[in-house]
Amino acid sequence: EVGRLARQRGATVIFGGIHATLYPEEAVEHGAAHAVVKGDGDTIWAKVIADSVAGNLQPLYDGGRVSGDNFVKARWDLMQPGRYMWASVQTVRGCPKHCSFCSVWRTDGQKPRQRANDAVIEEIVTLRRLGYRYIALADDNFYPVSLEDIALAEKHNKLERVAELRALRDERFDLMRKLAKLPSDMIMFTQITMEAAEDVAFLDAMREARIKGALVGVEAVTAEGLKAVFKDFNLAGDNLVQRLRVFKEHGVHVLGSFIFGLPTDRQETFEATASLAKKADLTFAQFVMMTPFPGTVDFAKWEQTLGDEVPKVHGTPITRYWLIPGHLRPKLYAKHPTMSTEEIRVGTQQAWDSYYRLPEIWKRANCVKSLKSRLAFVFISKLYRQMYANTGIATDSARRKSANRWARVTARICRSLFTGKPMPELQMPHNPLVVLGSAAGD
Repeated sequence: EVGRLARQRGATVIFGGIHATLYPEEAVEHGAAHAVVKGDGDTIWAKVIADSVAGNLQPLYDGGRVSGDNFVKARWDLMQPGRYMWASVQTVRGCPKHCSFCSVWRTDGQKPRQRANDAVIEEIVTLRRLGYRYIALADDNFYPVSLEDIALAEKHNKLERVAELRALRDERFDLMRKLAKLPSDMIMFTQITMEAAEDVAFLDAMREARIKGALVGVEAVTAEGLKAVFKDFNLAGDNLVQRLRVFKEHGVHVLGSFIFGLPTDRQETFEATASLAKKADLTFAQFVMMTPFPGTVDFAKWEQTLGDEVPKVHGTPITRYWLIPGHLRPKLYAKHPTMSTEEIRVGTQQAWDSYYRLPEIWKRANCVKSLKSRLAFVFISKLYRQMYANTGIATDSARRKSANRWARVTARICRSLFTGKPMPELQMPHNPLVVLGSAAGD
């Protein structure tokens, strides 16, 4: 709709991003695009602009997957100050895992493409100069090399692969050492896999770098559920609780992400999941209904299962549900073997309500010391809850409208707590010279 309106007013419309990469024809048909950019836009964008200026814009460009050295930093200086609680910086693209519900490894590849550490630090310093002190390290997996990955390569005597993995791991530690030298009021958070709990040296380095929070995809609390989403490298039950607690023991707060609507889920799954999240001492949690996203294994299986008998809503097949108006869109797309869509929706809502009850939030607020910080924690928890209610996930329209009002009010309060005083004179942290050779040999 935005593309169509822009084109009607004389704008040149160019689409890019994950969806445009997967379905470039939709950007043209539904978004009135003059051109579509598939893949990474970092290097191809200059050609797109040059072609547009020359009146030679092509309908389709393919940026491919650029190396980490070619990542282009965002122009945050062009954004309106004071409108954002935090800024985001990308340090790596791609994920070596292959979770069935995730499109990242399909669109960005399974080979991690790490950005040069000094470029990352330079961008973060620029942001702190502008007044941003909370930074999201917007990586799909900040922990691209696990200890198990290295051990497996060693077991198969793949020496070159071992050296490659160790080099990637060393770069991560070097980045965190440099992050630790940034102003002490800065706080960062990111996304990592559960395997990081086995790597306490990595978690300790995160703590020193003030990466104080991480989204961890738990997804399911049973072995059957984890196997269903190709994530059986996670643990289940009490072992899962102990594994999750390791993060906080090493100074990293966890936002645990759980999926409802898996074929293995039952009525008792909702309460059991919320209870486990509390027992594991997670700082935040999110509960989402299973959605087959384009580009994922789950989507391909779902589409194949439906075959030629695809249900439609106002003429649009549900396998293109994103083209269906939000208020008409199904809540759940794949039929569950034991529960109705309404049962899953209500169960998901109850998990949210149980975890984000005010007494539960206040109990978790013990993770910070001062009364002011505890109150801030309550506001942030409520904002997070309302933000998800506002998206329409697992809720009804009446709750969405109420959530929308509360989210705006809470966001204003939280924004004032997140922003910092600009530091225009801030310099890049000093890197001491590394002296090669032993003292005895000098």
